[in-house]
Amino acid sequence: MSSTTTVHFHDLNPAAYPDGPRLLGDVGGTNARFALEYAPGRIDAIRVLQCADHAEFSDAVEAYLSQCQNPSVRHAAIAIANPVRGDEVKMTNHRWSFSIDATRRRLSLETLLVVNDFAALAMSLPHLEPTHCVQIGDGKAVTGSAIGLVGAGTGLGVGGLIPTDGRWLALNSEGGHVSFSPADEREVAVLQYCWRSYSHVSAERLISGPGIELIYQALASHRGHYSNASLATPEIVNRALAGTDTLCQEVIECFCGMLGTIAANLAVTLGALGGIYIGGGVVPRLGEYFTQSPFRSRFESKGRFSEYLAQIPTYVITAQYPAFVGVAAILSEH
Repeated sequence: MSSTTTVHFHDLNPAAYPDGPRLLGDVGGTNARFALEYAPGRIDAIRVLQCADHAEFSDAVEAYLSQCQNPSVRHAAIAIANPVRGDEVKMTNHRWSFSIDATRRRLSLETLLVVNDFAALAMSLPHLEPTHCVQIGDGKAVTGSAIGLVGAGTGLGVGGLIPTDGRWLALNSEGGHVSFSPADEREVAVLQYCWRSYSHVSAERLISGPGIELIYQALASHRGHYSNASLATPEIVNRALAGTDTLCQEVIECFCGMLGTIAANLAVTLGALGGIYIGGGVVPRLGEYFTQSPFRSRFESKGRFSEYLAQIPTYVITAQYPAFVGVAAILSEH
């Protein structure tokens, strides 16, 4: 898959970098997205590669550069769905593991930054235009306040921005691995089903693409429906949105409520009066349904803090490649 659409978040025509284009990457458990930044804010040559098609991360980078006629690249920054501590990176939701320095040398780069993907996505938030997101429910952002970010994809990403000295500090968070907290009897039943297989049930285990399949299996068991208990996530979503399968509808309803809980937990933890943003690949696929889903009502359902949360806006990010903007900003600051 490829795209020739240039990503512009501001109407600028900046001069090209004198030392050549910069390589940008956004690597998840399923897809590795790459682009070249030719000038500040001018991001092009976007390609999406399947991680499973390449034995190593470096192989994927080389395949991408080959598709782009091997431009001379000296500086690169990669956002990856993983904790980044030190030189060694081992992905949580894919088999790739690599040394950052060894990869830099193999690719003949002067600079190779590898950062958490949701730290990069968070850094893109100040650059988003109103057309790049859709507000869900009410609330109004308080200027200069902390911002939260959560997104369901292959896993569950969590991040945030803290204002400090006129700039933004991105949080490197692995909040998707907090313990799942059920909010009603149905979710208690889902958790009890998961305990049959897992001693620790994280939020990511359920609030993610693969998590939708697990919710389906749990509710099928709970309702006494054992046929098609291994239905795949795309089919569950399709049936739910088409209104042809009541169990699938219940699964997506349950998923959206769970996402509302984790978003609210993040909001009160950070004091995110600047808003909570929803990224990841799952929610955009739900389309208009998400607006009417239990997400926002669950977000505001916080007992004594319900009024506090009602004032915090929530947004779905609709920009196609926002992480590139964030990782480019991190590379530029470096």
